[in-house]
Amino acid sequence: MIIVFQLALLLFIIWFLSEYFLYFYGFCIVLSIVVTIYIINKPGNPSIKLAWIIPILLFPVFGGLLYLAFGRSKVQEPLKSRIREAIQVSQRILVQDDAVLQQLKQADPLAYRQSCYITRHSLFPLHRQTTTTYLTPGEEKFKALLEKLKQAKHFIFLEYFIVHEGKMWNAVLEILQQKVKEGVEVRMMYDDVGCINTLPEKYYEILQKMGIKAQVFNPLQPALDVRLQNRDHRKIAVIDGVVGFTGGINLADEYINEIVRFGHWKDASIMIEGMGVWNLTVMFLQMWNYSQDKSEDFFPYHPAHYLKVPPTDDGFVQPFGDSPLDHETVGENVYMQIINCAKNYVYITTPYLVVDNEMITALTLAAKSGVDVRIITPHIEDKWYVHLVTQANYQQLVEAGVKIYEYTPGFIHSKTFVSDDVVGVVGTTNMDFRSFYHHFECGVWMYGSSALADVKRDFLQTQALSQQITLEWIQSVGLIRRLIRSLLRVFSPLI
Repeated sequence: MIIVFQLALLLFIIWFLSEYFLYFYGFCIVLSIVVTIYIINKPGNPSIKLAWIIPILLFPVFGGLLYLAFGRSKVQEPLKSRIREAIQVSQRILVQDDAVLQQLKQADPLAYRQSCYITRHSLFPLHRQTTTTYLTPGEEKFKALLEKLKQAKHFIFLEYFIVHEGKMWNAVLEILQQKVKEGVEVRMMYDDVGCINTLPEKYYEILQKMGIKAQVFNPLQPALDVRLQNRDHRKIAVIDGVVGFTGGINLADEYINEIVRFGHWKDASIMIEGMGVWNLTVMFLQMWNYSQDKSEDFFPYHPAHYLKVPPTDDGFVQPFGDSPLDHETVGENVYMQIINCAKNYVYITTPYLVVDNEMITALTLAAKSGVDVRIITPHIEDKWYVHLVTQANYQQLVEAGVKIYEYTPGFIHSKTFVSDDVVGVVGTTNMDFRSFYHHFECGVWMYGSSALADVKRDFLQTQALSQQITLEWIQSVGLIRRLIRSLLRVFSPLI
């Protein structure tokens, strides 16, 4: 409410000055024109540009000033220095084994190019000696997580967007408290905005009193600040540096269908064991250092210290992170590379389909080229306005030959890609502007891993429970609803 009040006060001041001071009014008009020219010529996504240009032209008195205040992804110098330090540390400790890369190059040159992109722009290397286990729905991840937490002997790292007191979190917390008594190092980090309605204020202090090292990421401040939109949307669990989890499943009861919010909650996670867990460990420690503005030695947590016998190879595994502060949309680009390199099929699950023209082009071109492109989205939405934008994108995709299905039993929250039985991703990145441009995200890219067969099998089983979207269904929607969809689609980069 304080933030809303500040915004209203700012708009009132601008209106008052422009109403009673002609020169200020003229200044605002000129500023909006200059800002519009600047937006058109600056590098960036055209959809985001359009979403700003329209309101600026409609409300020239406010538009230019609001863009200067909130439209630029300006990072303050102290944050820049912390980001640079995190990158420098990563470059020293994340070393790519060239022999592993060459093995992938010989197996599949296109997959090799995908992996090289991830290594160069997220810095996280490709691994072998790593097994993969696909876990769905959330109940399966919950069971596996509890089992691995109980086996912890050295350290536990947890990083989640949402933590909600209830059956799932209480069961995890009980184990964490026991592990602290056993001398295991336990660290917990959660996003402040993600947990604003699910945890008591300063919950990290409660955890600290239990002996758990706890931090809150990017604490919510009652002030207008563009950094408020940069949230930690990752879901990471690391146990002893040799077991790691990520995917769409948070630590809250709806993710395991203990409570029902939007019908049946369909979600997915990936568990990896072996050398590839090092990437997830580094991701966690990067965010931990970023939050506490302090550096520490990462190497004591390297899997080589705790992995007695490396597991047998299960294809190639590359966990990677994506940051909104490096101006590189790694998550979106990894998805587009899979689409562009597909030969036979691409199967996708996503809770939101709020995508830019580049992603639309990639999907439609693949379908027009004969690739079997299928996407499953929810039938019961969690956010009505986002669901309307998702549906607004259906027609162009369906007309191009993309097959779209809505998961009729409820809400599908999993974020999975699988293509041609050999390559895929399971992670936290939604197909929307927030995940691609504003959030810290992560995922596991796989080539030739056993989990990919399970991802495909799960997709086909989920498709059997879903309703296919046809052109007749799309065109049967009422005019007013279509108009609302079209309007929201224009401003979707700002939602």
